[in-house]
Amino acid sequence: MFFLSVSLIVFILFLLFLPIIFLVWFFKIVNFSFQKLGLTPNLTFLLLLLTIIGSQINIPLGKYRVRNIRRTNFFGFSFIQKEIQGIAINLGGGVIPLIISLYLFQQVEDFIPVLITLFLMILITHFFARVIPGVGIGLPALIPPVFAALFSLIFYPQNPAICAYISGTLGTLIGADILNLYKLRQYQGLISIGGAGVFDGIFLTGVIAVFLTAL
Repeated sequence: MFFLSVSLIVFILFLLFLPIIFLVWFFKIVNFSFQKLGLTPNLTFLLLLLTIIGSQINIPLGKYRVRNIRRTNFFGFSFIQKEIQGIAINLGGGVIPLIISLYLFQQVEDFIPVLITLFLMILITHFFARVIPGVGIGLPALIPPVFAALFSLIFYPQNPAICAYISGTLGTLIGADILNLYKLRQYQGLISIGGAGVFDGIFLTGVIAVFLTAL
């Protein structure tokens, strides 16, 4: 007969519950960061839910063009596939962080340090951003939040959390995405500003940057 050891059973259970553990841990970080911004837990949950749903929604900026492409599958059969071309902004990764940033701007007492930090973040993210064919804009994950937190602590120590979120999200959105749109035009397919999966880099940048200012 085959008997599983207790340690093996515990390890299997840990692997099964790992996604749940990660989601709980991630939500705690998001909740902590948004509380530092003055947002309630209920509003945080709503924004997180809208971000998840909105990551699948792209809002067109102008007209879409549809191109028919003939492709061949593994068995040698050819078929016509429609490819959408155009520029859009992602609801979860672009619009929602933009709305939060504009809301937080109303709470800023001194705009000059925030604008300086934002300008520096645009330069930093634009310098490190790279166009990856077939994927979009690539940017080292820790660069934006670390620099946003650092600059905010230096230039706006009276409220670094708000400055870190604004400069981190808008700096990445402008420096990495918008300023590289002209490079993406040579590639086929839909160009989505702020669109890169469920938890887009722009959303995570703002959350992690605020978290780092509290460490």
